[in-house]
Amino acid sequence: MNRPSKLASAIKFGLIASVSTSAITVSTAGVAAEEAKVERIAVTGSRIQRQDMETASPVTVIDAATIKAEGFTSVDQMLQAQTSMAGAAMGSSSNNGSDGVAQVDLRGMGSARTLVLLNGRRMVNSGSGADSSVDLNSIPVAMIARVEILKDGASAVYGSDAIAGVVNIITKKDFDGFQVEVTGGMTDKSDGENGEISALYGFNTDTGNYTIGAAYSERKGVIQADRDFTPAGESSFIPNGSLGGMVKDDNGNWVDREESYDYTQDSYYQTPSKRYSLFANMTEEFGDDLVFTGDILYTKRKSHQQMAAQPANIMLDVCEAGDDASTCLELDQDMIDAGIEADENGQVNYRKRMNDVGPRIYEQDTDTMRVSASLAGTADINTGMDWDLSYTYGKNKADTAVVNSINGTSMANAIYADQDPWLTGQPMTDQAALDSVTYDEQSDGGNEQHVVSAGISGELFDLDAGAVAFAMGAEYRYESGYYNPDPVVVAGESTSAQQDPTDGDYNVISVFQEVSIPFSEKLTGEFALRFDDYSTFGNASTWKIGLTYEATDDLMVRTVAATGFRAPSISELYAGNSGSYDYLTDPWGNEQDAQILVNRTSDENLQPEESESYTAGLVYSPSYVEGMSLTVDYWRFKVKNAIARMDVQNGLDNCYAGDTSACEAFNIGSNGDLSNLTSALTNVGYQDTSGIDFNLAYSFEAANLDWTVSNDTTYLLNFEQDGVDYTNTIDGNFGAYAELRNNFSIKASQDDWSVMYFNRFIGEMDDLGAGTKVDSVLYHNISASYFINDTWMVTGGVKNLTDELPSSVSNGSDGGTVPEVYDTVGRQYYAGVTAKF
Repeated sequence: MNRPSKLASAIKFGLIASVSTSAITVSTAGVAAEEAKVERIAVTGSRIQRQDMETASPVTVIDAATIKAEGFTSVDQMLQAQTSMAGAAMGSSSNNGSDGVAQVDLRGMGSARTLVLLNGRRMVNSGSGADSSVDLNSIPVAMIARVEILKDGASAVYGSDAIAGVVNIITKKDFDGFQVEVTGGMTDKSDGENGEISALYGFNTDTGNYTIGAAYSERKGVIQADRDFTPAGESSFIPNGSLGGMVKDDNGNWVDREESYDYTQDSYYQTPSKRYSLFANMTEEFGDDLVFTGDILYTKRKSHQQMAAQPANIMLDVCEAGDDASTCLELDQDMIDAGIEADENGQVNYRKRMNDVGPRIYEQDTDTMRVSASLAGTADINTGMDWDLSYTYGKNKADTAVVNSINGTSMANAIYADQDPWLTGQPMTDQAALDSVTYDEQSDGGNEQHVVSAGISGELFDLDAGAVAFAMGAEYRYESGYYNPDPVVVAGESTSAQQDPTDGDYNVISVFQEVSIPFSEKLTGEFALRFDDYSTFGNASTWKIGLTYEATDDLMVRTVAATGFRAPSISELYAGNSGSYDYLTDPWGNEQDAQILVNRTSDENLQPEESESYTAGLVYSPSYVEGMSLTVDYWRFKVKNAIARMDVQNGLDNCYAGDTSACEAFNIGSNGDLSNLTSALTNVGYQDTSGIDFNLAYSFEAANLDWTVSNDTTYLLNFEQDGVDYTNTIDGNFGAYAELRNNFSIKASQDDWSVMYFNRFIGEMDDLGAGTKVDSVLYHNISASYFINDTWMVTGGVKNLTDELPSSVSNGSDGGTVPEVYDTVGRQYYAGVTAKF
């Protein structure tokens, strides 16, 4: 039997122990003592059970201690803080259009291109209905033992969606005892309070373990205008209304509108949310060769977002001679003298911010449940073959509402019936008129998933360098989703954007295999092949080839080449048309606001995306510096036939410059008419991104203290999408693609206490909208923990210690910045207490 090398032991210890208090790469832990017997364990990115952890793919591990030390209250916050993330994934800071969901965006390639697993198996997509990715809010922090981030394409192992990588969330199991934990925090401005209380109980039997837990968390909001750095919003939709771009002054005369409305008074930087979760894990052994495992998760989320009162944009028919005055707007002489007149369609534009009704409040009540069960055993074949059979069921249901919505058709009719209350230039006092145009939107949606999987793994035969290991299996997966917007929205009668219902399903049958071949004591090859047959578009085949070479006991070189794919989601196939008010710049200057209505279309004939990925790097653990290790990895991902919406801003600019094909592609009319501006889903998109990851970890003793130092760096070399180079740029629609992101931490500990300092750096970027520079930012954080005794532990810390302000972005998605990228909440204090009995 080959003894594991010093490097292999370090890797194995890093994965199993996960003792670092910052995010660590699988191969960056200190050296562990060699054991006489090494257990085979599973590794994210492979189905082969392994003794040594010399995998070709880079994996980062974040343990529960790290999550607690850094004060993360949700999974998305923890993930988006990693240097390998980019773009602008939705989360607690997303107020407009998020429906309260939280997602992960590995490499900035889009949340749908990162596969999320729970205990190695798929998690059901969740959100408001017919969703294409997992809502991380459905997974409570209290149940997490560790998170493993595979930063490599893994479609050959896991199938669709693993183009950019995999996030595998491992829950707490094999727990013995009772634990209660209470945590809480708030900003130094006495808002944004958050807290969580959780309980965990587990017990062992002669044949297994049962662990159950419950958690309740609450997060309160932060209003944008409560932060001094927030610039006043400027909207042409004003509370007292405008007609043909003109308003009444204090003397009752019609004059050009010069005032604007500050919508930041009602919008959130941090959105409120409540979550209730129950979870359980069990392991039961039936003899030596048969084990039944199961886990269950249920989460209810009640969340809401708030925006300024509904902007009503109504085109009113102007009365002509002989028309029924109750069906059109009569222009009086004062209006005519002021220059208010009908356009070529016989209409005039009326705009009003409906403050008389109140702000728009978006509410979500979602229920997500997942049950997974597995029966595993060992067959007496060769040296022993491990087999397993599993079934996973997931269901998500959501009821959503928008309070204080406006029916545009009813509003036009109300103005025709009695235009006087609407055209006074003063706040409305006619409550009956207001009641006749308001309603509460009611929508519902959901997702459902069934997965049946069977596999077998073990050793085939021995070579001089060791055994050839394999894994193979088959899987059946069924996905369905639906979303039913409010009938008023479907009919296009709301002042919000029109949207069609979504309803569809598909199934896929898959077979897969992996082989690990030790060509020599130093060189090992990993080979994976997968075949998927979809009911929607047909079949797809993917492969993966990885090599690891232990040049010395201190140095390992690794590389992986792989293909991948992503099947079109239910919403991409069956969503029909929907409207979205995107932040855009109209080069013709016709539009009065930065938010311009874009009609988004889906396509039932979409084909899967295809990808190629390549990583190459090294793992170095120098024997002359005990406790130190480092990794360097080059990575590149290329996606073709990408399901994408073309860059609308780029289309506007090209059309304005005279490119007629751009005008046609986006339905831009003559002289910059954007009334039918369209963004279609197509398979003509592509992505090409590459970069370098560097990690350094060093554990040592000095001054009678135990020290741990960790540094993670991601340097983005290139990010190009659909003909646009986003490298080192930031934009409100696409997010941030900084060339340099860095996380550093240093921890000192002794016996019962520890103190940790960590910082997060986001480099300077180009403002995509303005062509100027956006400043870099460095966030400083500190935390401490103390074990009072064997029962009680307390923790506390400060995030954004120096209260760094977010960088200004000209085309920012909110508050003149991008809240998904920068901290808009400010300095936060947090503390917690844990009792274990």
